[in-house]
Amino acid sequence: MVKHQPLQVYEKQVFVSFVTGVYGCRWKRYQRSQDDSSRWECTWFVLLCSSFLLLLFWAYFWLVAQNDINEFNMSVYNHSGEWSDETIPLLASTTIGFSYITFLLMLALFHISLGQQLNLYWVHKIGVLATLLTTISGIVSVDDLWADEWDILLVSLQATAPFLHLGALTTVTAISWLVAGYVVRRERSTFQVVVLLIYTLVLLALYLAPLTFTCPCIMDRHSLTHRPEVIGRRGAPMLAPENTMVSFNRALQHGASSLEADVSISVDGVPFLMRDSTFRRTTDISKVYPSRQYEDASSFNWTEIRSLNAGHWFLESDPYWTANTLTERDRVRIANQSVCSLVDMLRLASRANSSALLDIRRPPPEHPRHRSWFMDTLWAVQKAGISQKRVRTVTWTPDTDRGRVRGLQQGANEKLSIKEIRQRGITSLNLHYSKAHHKDIEEYLANNVSVTVYPVNEPWLYSLLWCSGVPSVSSDAPQVLRKVPYPIWLMSHHAYDFIWITSDLVSIAVVIGIFCYQKWKMSGMQNYNPEQIMLSAVTRRTSREVNIMKEKLIFSDINNGLGSSEELSLYPENGYARYSNSNITR
Repeated sequence: MVKHQPLQVYEKQVFVSFVTGVYGCRWKRYQRSQDDSSRWECTWFVLLCSSFLLLLFWAYFWLVAQNDINEFNMSVYNHSGEWSDETIPLLASTTIGFSYITFLLMLALFHISLGQQLNLYWVHKIGVLATLLTTISGIVSVDDLWADEWDILLVSLQATAPFLHLGALTTVTAISWLVAGYVVRRERSTFQVVVLLIYTLVLLALYLAPLTFTCPCIMDRHSLTHRPEVIGRRGAPMLAPENTMVSFNRALQHGASSLEADVSISVDGVPFLMRDSTFRRTTDISKVYPSRQYEDASSFNWTEIRSLNAGHWFLESDPYWTANTLTERDRVRIANQSVCSLVDMLRLASRANSSALLDIRRPPPEHPRHRSWFMDTLWAVQKAGISQKRVRTVTWTPDTDRGRVRGLQQGANEKLSIKEIRQRGITSLNLHYSKAHHKDIEEYLANNVSVTVYPVNEPWLYSLLWCSGVPSVSSDAPQVLRKVPYPIWLMSHHAYDFIWITSDLVSIAVVIGIFCYQKWKMSGMQNYNPEQIMLSAVTRRTSREVNIMKEKLIFSDINNGLGSSEELSLYPENGYARYSNSNITR
């Protein structure tokens, strides 16, 4: 009598070893399992997916918020009193965290697709929790310092929604492979039905999502208006110190059609340019007048103001990381800059045949020029020799004072109705991009109200406003917008409808095909009989399912018919299962 001892030879699985080793520190075959994952590990997988989605949202926010990085640093400065680029640690931590979580999620999905049991290593669990808590704390901090910036997400979707939709549709369609593999299993459970229902609802929502999109750049090319004019907001502050003559010159060199400046009034009635309420950030007042560095900028006379240096801070702090691109000649010019007067800026605008937009800060009540600030401004306009029609003001004063500046074009920096605009005699609006809606812009332009949108520093936002019909934008980066001769993307309604419907139909076909294939494959596995499995042992099959069924059959035979003293042995010289005549009795 001959007793056959079944043997099983395993092929090396380098990829599986890498996936399970990095994810769960299970480098050896005996450490791995193809049983269902525990609820605890499934909970960690859900936490990993949640961390990924939160970081994806966080990374997208910072991607579009690059338009307002200077505003964020100003918010931090107003809270802390010290200037520093706080975006560097935020962007660095976001990039590292997103890369790490994405890598772990890919390994987890490979586990599922390969049929391996999830078992996240404890070091990675700490890393996931640390990344999640860091991201949540960052979101809370930004909400506290910069709550208004969340509006940029809704604005950006007007430009990115079609592309985000295609990306999401592709991702969810690809996930159908994993969903189908889980749902069509022989065992039936309520959770499978829940998973299938949730997946179906997500797919349906994605298929219909374009119905809710409002994208100005989905339009007829012939309806596109002229390229919006670019106003140099405080000149070109990324290339030279803000509100200085060098900065305004740079703005004009890079195609700015107008100049925008922040105006304050000195004690002796001289309008000068300064964004902040003090001189601490942009001058060397801490060296010249250390005891007065916290005083209001308008409390100094013009002689004192003129003695301050307004260029050294730019070279030392390098707020936009552009100082290393300056030539030695530019550095010398910047280092010798002083606080600019309104007259000097208007003279430059007059020589360049451009216009000016003035944000005038009214002096405090105790200031000697509190009631005469408008006369000081008019005096500066007349002295500069520029036409009053080319000067617009956004006067930060009650409406009772607007009548005193009849010689200048009066504007407002708030969103108003057409009735209010006519009542106040306003001819232009200076609006934040979050307040400049497409329909409102059309209404303003139809009523001969000029609209300027600020701040616009990124090509995607400039393109979006161009499609919306905005006539002019105020920018800190005219050198960037100069390189945008046409909207980044422009598509007709018919073209987008075709892409939308086609992508939906392709997705439906792929999902149905994947579910049918998984069902057919599982049916084939269920109909596999032992004779087929034993015969297939002499061929080099690499199918994971067939190998699993071989192992189950072998160990089933051991438990049912073989003695406990018989052991499995490996024959590495062959890549397939063999039988040996280990015990021969006559």
